[in-house]
Amino acid sequence: MNEIIIRNVELKDLKSVSEITIRGWQTAYRGIVDDDYLDSLSIEENYQKRIKDYKENGFIVAEQNGEVVGFCRYRIGNNYQAEYPEVDCELCALYVKPEEKRKGIGRALVNYVKNEFKKAKLNKMIIWCFKENYLSRTFYEKMGGIYCGETTCIRGNKEYVEVGYI
Repeated sequence: MNEIIIRNVELKDLKSVSEITIRGWQTAYRGIVDDDYLDSLSIEENYQKRIKDYKENGFIVAEQNGEVVGFCRYRIGNNYQAEYPEVDCELCALYVKPEEKRKGIGRALVNYVKNEFKKAKLNKMIIWCFKENYLSRTFYEKMGGIYCGETTCIRGNKEYVEVGYI
């Protein structure tokens, strides 16, 4: 197996990040999220959003053989203080190229983030995913996540249930 390099995102990575995001959504969420919404997703629109936030702390990529094969965004803080006061950090996004899943890339990204949080003396991380995304839920549970509850989000014109793991 080729070495997975985890590093901070660079401007040159953003097209790959956007492609991974959109392909990931269109693959992982088919049958969960409405097809019309998934088919309307645009790599170029996502790329424009990524340009705005790529310099933020907590935006890393996984690289293998010189190619970006996954990425992760994370942050210090708690947007869920009322419901989960013990949470002090969040894994906001975790994506791996669909054809590269189950090769240790997601695990490497999560472990990197966990170590960064530990260095910052943070103790409780939360991550959310669609309730019906059983593959991700299984992954988070294998990584030590404990189900903590549900919330909703809007994608397109429809409301979906998300589940959280701490």
